[in-house]
Amino acid sequence: MTFPSIPEIRAARTRLGQRVVTTPVRELVDHAVAERLPTGTRVWLKEELFQRTGSFKPRGALTVMLELSDEQLARGVTGVSAGNHAISLAYAARELKTSATVVMPRTASPFRIAMCRELGAQVELVENVHEAFARVREIEAAEQRAFVHPYEGPRTALGTATVGLEFMEQLAAENVTPDAIVVAAGGGGLTGGVACAVKQLSPSTQVFVVEPEGADTMYRSFAAGSPQAIEKVQTIADSLGAPRCEPYSYSLNKAFVDEVVLVSDDQIRDAMRLLFRSAKLVTEPAGAASLAALLHPLRERLAGRTVGLVICGGNVDAATFATHLAT
Repeated sequence: MTFPSIPEIRAARTRLGQRVVTTPVRELVDHAVAERLPTGTRVWLKEELFQRTGSFKPRGALTVMLELSDEQLARGVTGVSAGNHAISLAYAARELKTSATVVMPRTASPFRIAMCRELGAQVELVENVHEAFARVREIEAAEQRAFVHPYEGPRTALGTATVGLEFMEQLAAENVTPDAIVVAAGGGGLTGGVACAVKQLSPSTQVFVVEPEGADTMYRSFAAGSPQAIEKVQTIADSLGAPRCEPYSYSLNKAFVDEVVLVSDDQIRDAMRLLFRSAKLVTEPAGAASLAALLHPLRERLAGRTVGLVICGGNVDAATFATHLAT
């Protein structure tokens, strides 16, 4: 299997240009965080929730779409998503002056559906994510739109690898070499790309992937030694609700990720509350999953270490956010 090299990742970031921003990195220093973690543990945040559209997703979508021919772009693109990928497709289509039709489950956040439509996408709603994948294939065949997968494929990973590249270079500018990076998995496109970049730049840095207990496709795949699927997604972190693991993403994660850990929805809510309290960040559940892993399954293992957390997204409406914090 081939994987993105550091020169290729740098070239991809250059090509993305101002269509994506270099998101902030900062050390999370607060007494409430210090009280929750063992002495000496340092936490650095890669605040990808400040990316255009509110998540890391435009990096992969644009990297894929920039390779489409003029003829393909003229026909438009299509994709399936619970929200963030759909929003990124709408944004990328507008940036590249084409059209997007996105298929979303009816359970998707109305806030995210509205964002897609505001950016100009045609939105179709179906019963669940499994039906969404079937419907998007019909659209691809009938309208000859290019299907942009939410997390699978070399071009997607090349785009997401720019998160890892930026994070490591920004930490290096602070004279910091992280002992570990923690990043949340939906389908594995972000985690594979980030791990690929991190391990090439710093082989000694561990990379931990975190998934919700109710959407544990990568965890099951690592345990089985091959890509696995789940029957139903059951988690508040709907952005991490991939129904199955795909071959390329699985292989990339298997090659570069040290371990996959699981967190509960209550642990994610706990992390959301702490990020709001200490970092003043409004995150969607997926965006808090990396901190949830550090606070819970990885707490003792990373005691006294320097840990980088990817805060992957912040697309949540005020009422839902408040409900999670109060639960």
